[in-house]
Amino acid sequence: MSPASVIVVAAGESEYPNPLIPAAYDILWSSVIFLVVVGVFMVLLLPKLQRVLDERAEKIEGGILKAEQAQAEAAAALEEYTEQLTEARAEAARIREDARSEAGQIVAETRESAAEDAQRLVQTAHKQIDAERQQAIVSLRSEVGALASELASRIVGESLADDARQQRIIDSFLDDLEAQVSDTSKAKG
Repeated sequence: MSPASVIVVAAGESEYPNPLIPAAYDILWSSVIFLVVVGVFMVLLLPKLQRVLDERAEKIEGGILKAEQAQAEAAAALEEYTEQLTEARAEAARIREDARSEAGQIVAETRESAAEDAQRLVQTAHKQIDAERQQAIVSLRSEVGALASELASRIVGESLADDARQQRIIDSFLDDLEAQVSDTSKAKG
């Protein structure tokens, strides 16, 4: 028989049941077994599965909470670090500024001390010069006096051995000489 004739014979004959539709007893027993399997699943497996899923959900939520806490702690640590860094930078700037002002103060004190030392040296030099000048004047007075009295005695032709007279003549000569020097200095100055 050809396949086409089998289809025609099968469609025309009603004594063969449809192979796609099961028999009623198969549907009944399949339903009972399905209900038993569903019941066992609902009673035994579903609570365990639900418990496992709940535990996993709790772990995930706990992990999320821990992650949020860790993130909050990290943010707080970052904020604290930033604050400490800002304080450290401010402290470093303050220390630098203090060092600059201290260095300026040290330089000023050193300059002032050097100026005082220089002034003291100048004063000491002036005093030494004045002392040497006075010593030179005294020495010159005695030498000039001796030369003047010798010269006067030669010119006059008599001895000026009298000390009082000699001293008056010398003093008079030196006073005239100093007056001339001071007049010359005033005229130049």
